[in-house]
Amino acid sequence: MKAPHSQYWNWTAKREKKAFLALEDGSIFRGYSVGFSHDRVGEVVFNTGMTGYQEILSDPSYSGQLVTLTYPEIGNTGINQDDMESRGMFARGLIVHDYNKQSNWRAEESLSSWLSRHEVPAISGIDTRALTIRLREKGTLKGCLAVSGSLTEEEAVALAQNWEGLDNQDYAARVSCDKVQQWDVDGSISRSWGITENLPATDLQIVAYDFGIKWNILRSLRISGMAVTLVPAKTPARDVLAMKPDGVFLSNGPGDPAAVTYAIAAARELIGKVPLMGICLGHQILALALGGKTSRLKFGHHGCNHPVKNLLTGRVEITSQNHNFALEHDSLDSTKIDITHINLNDQTIEGISHRSEPLFSVQYHPEACPGPHDPFYLFDRFRSLIEGIKV
Repeated sequence: MKAPHSQYWNWTAKREKKAFLALEDGSIFRGYSVGFSHDRVGEVVFNTGMTGYQEILSDPSYSGQLVTLTYPEIGNTGINQDDMESRGMFARGLIVHDYNKQSNWRAEESLSSWLSRHEVPAISGIDTRALTIRLREKGTLKGCLAVSGSLTEEEAVALAQNWEGLDNQDYAARVSCDKVQQWDVDGSISRSWGITENLPATDLQIVAYDFGIKWNILRSLRISGMAVTLVPAKTPARDVLAMKPDGVFLSNGPGDPAAVTYAIAAARELIGKVPLMGICLGHQILALALGGKTSRLKFGHHGCNHPVKNLLTGRVEITSQNHNFALEHDSLDSTKIDITHINLNDQTIEGISHRSEPLFSVQYHPEACPGPHDPFYLFDRFRSLIEGIKV
């Protein structure tokens, strides 16, 4: 019997495209290349989501990272333009157990082709369960994805060890837009949400800092009746205030929040002058501007199944998350700042609000729809916060 095409492709790739992942602790995981043939170093993390690899790879928050997917079968749904979260691919590499050819009616391109076109390496055929266990036990590790065939295992380990890593590195400026722009409400909403004719009028003007913003955040703000002006990460607060916005949004993004000093300074200047909302990196930046501190988690939160308790309502939300740093409980001034959300897995801070200033932030992603819509109320909360000030 003739072998199915996808099975034949895997056999051929295993034989002809041998590759390996080398970790800084000397561990080697062998497999075969399914992406661009170029070696790459990065921070190795694991994501527990069963679906959404295209959204993960196109999320700028994954810049600098080699993403391990714990779900074993990857590639079946292919790639399509509707599911993009940004203008391109930002993860440094992809690590999967078993790559499959696409077999979905929405697919416009294969995952392998998309990876190669964006010059992102990927490896398949490795024991991702063993890799995930190692990362959980030892913590996040630096790695080298060796797919070109030109590196020895010893050389790859040395490259991983010598890479600067993400600590104290400003990645937000690397992924941000380069000019002020209006979020264009066109096919980007209609294709993904199917709502062009029934969109509400935009009665609020929002300025959003782009530290690596996801398109679904922009869509969510627009669906909530807010017109959005996007500004680069290093835009001074005075320039934002000169636009006379009704509110300012601090976006998600990659890297170490303490390294984004210009954003912390801008947020500090904006506090008390305009309503503020932050998500993920924006949440951390806002907390740092309020005098808080952040520290690295052992292996981070990466997935779409994290339970978060809203301490204001008692409800539990199933959330999407991607971050390696978290706020330190004891660093926040409890006389001014309330902790509003807690991660039920490890009790880390997932949300804060100020008692006297119009601002709040959350660590997780309310636009990512894992619940599927548990946290979407946060965009309405931002509206209510602004409307309360305008009254």
